[in-house]
Amino acid sequence: MIISYLVPVVLLLMLIAASIRILPEYKRGVVFFLGRFQTVKGPGLFFIVPGIQKVDVVDLRTVTMDVPEQDVISKDNVTVKVNAVLYFRVVDPEKAIIQVENFTVATSQLAQTTLRSVLGKHDLDEMLSERDKLNDDIQEILDIQTEAWGIKVANVEIKHVDLDESMIRAIARQAEAERERRAKVIHAEGELQASKKLVEAAHVLSANPAALQLRYLQTMADMGSKSSTVVFPMPMDLLKAFQAMGESGPNADARKATPEQ
Repeated sequence: MIISYLVPVVLLLMLIAASIRILPEYKRGVVFFLGRFQTVKGPGLFFIVPGIQKVDVVDLRTVTMDVPEQDVISKDNVTVKVNAVLYFRVVDPEKAIIQVENFTVATSQLAQTTLRSVLGKHDLDEMLSERDKLNDDIQEILDIQTEAWGIKVANVEIKHVDLDESMIRAIARQAEAERERRAKVIHAEGELQASKKLVEAAHVLSANPAALQLRYLQTMADMGSKSSTVVFPMPMDLLKAFQAMGESGPNADARKATPEQ
């Protein structure tokens, strides 16, 4: 008699235990009633009818997924190996269960194909220098395509762009040539600015003979201070006197007659 009463009690307890579901804050339960979607339960305690209702549990936390290394041919026909990391989370548990068989695998495959497609439209220099822009482009495309699966792609980060040794050497030579070009341009710009200043100084000195005389004396002083030679500057007035005497001397008439002959 005791056993006959005990068996139903045990079965009832097992049925109640199978009916109880407890989900934490970051999980939701998608409930199906006889194969049809019924509701989304959780978090906390809820009950289901075993054999009639079925629950698929979905984690709502952000998932960090490594995108495997992909061989990418850039727009300028350079082969590189690129890998990335993807951050996404489920925002609609119903779509994540019903619309796609395995949303994790589907998102991973879509990220790989999108990575190759987007990077293949850019040159190698853009891959190396405009990584933030490429991340945004990939994230936007993935977010649009996964919206139907109830998934939100929060961020995409390209981790590594690996080149072969020959391409690394070519980039190094290119960088060295660019540095040399910049150095030559800077040197030419300096020469141009210096020549402009010299022209301005020449105009100032030619307009003011006193300034020219002072500059002459300063030059003589600098020459005398750097050697043991004593320099005696000749006054400019004396040079002008000699020039006037030469023009008025006995050979002046001969010089004037020469052009007429």
